[in-house]
Amino acid sequence: MNIFATRHKHLVCRVAYLVLFQCLFNKSFALEERTQSTYPNKPITMVVAYAPGGQGDLLARIISERLSRVYKQPMLIDNRPGVAGTVGTRIVAKSKPDGYTLLLGQTGEIVLNRVIIKDLGYDPMKELKPVVLIANAPLVLLTAVDGPIKSVQDLIRLAQASPGALSFGSVGAGTPGHLAAAALLEGAKLDMVHIPYKGVGPLMTDLMAGRISMFFSSASAALPQLSGGKLRAIAVSTPKRMKILPDIPTVAESGIGGFSYSLWGGVFAPADTPTDIIQTLNKDINAVMEIPEIKNRFDSDNMSVPRNTPAEFQEFVRGESEKYEKLVKSAHINAD
Repeated sequence: MNIFATRHKHLVCRVAYLVLFQCLFNKSFALEERTQSTYPNKPITMVVAYAPGGQGDLLARIISERLSRVYKQPMLIDNRPGVAGTVGTRIVAKSKPDGYTLLLGQTGEIVLNRVIIKDLGYDPMKELKPVVLIANAPLVLLTAVDGPIKSVQDLIRLAQASPGALSFGSVGAGTPGHLAAAALLEGAKLDMVHIPYKGVGPLMTDLMAGRISMFFSSASAALPQLSGGKLRAIAVSTPKRMKILPDIPTVAESGIGGFSYSLWGGVFAPADTPTDIIQTLNKDINAVMEIPEIKNRFDSDNMSVPRNTPAEFQEFVRGESEKYEKLVKSAHINAD
């Protein structure tokens, strides 16, 4: 009996140890699983669909540098230029929806390409999920500093007097600058020739020389030329004037009521990215944009936007898409 009792006692102890080990293992596994599922726990890539140096690249780097401190994870910038931003946009639209591949998306690649490029191969409105709008920048209407066009009214008067004689430049058919000019021409019922350029450098050179009449430029490209006295600003494209150019009227103030076109940028994720990850990114990027150093910088360039939710950003994008789709159809614009 003593032998059996001893063996039974040892067996009970072994079973108890196994049960205890299993409990500890399960607890450890559950803790590890929770830790692995905490977002983010590895580097995040922010794709920019254009080469380094542009507005989108600048926005992405400002956000990424600050978020890397918040998340204690590297934020990598991946510049993927090509075909009017479609290469980089497609990469994100088709990537794994886990929150680790994001897009710094702008006006062109999100709402313009889908209405001017046939057989795009993807739909950014359906395959990308808006996270947060971070910037909305005016376009600046430029003319030659020593030319006859000193105001929008001068432009309208000269263009109406000689239909087809004046011209405007853009950095490509269907770009924001092209469409803003098309909207101005449509609003004032003007006939001008569109001259697309492969880059802003040659365009600015021709504008300074008076070989083209006007150009809707990004503020970032316009300000150095204005400060150097090389070009004249006659209007800005947004409903409010720029703080840095307080004496320059808006196009709407100049007689084209309701005129509002801009270069905006925001963060997007693949469409099936979980809602909790979208909310985390939204909250943290909004907080980054309210850091005084960053907010003051954006305020000075008239790029600041209010704190916004994913739903609000989605509604903004939808409105922009409808506006441009209507303009493209009425002005008969295509990417050719």
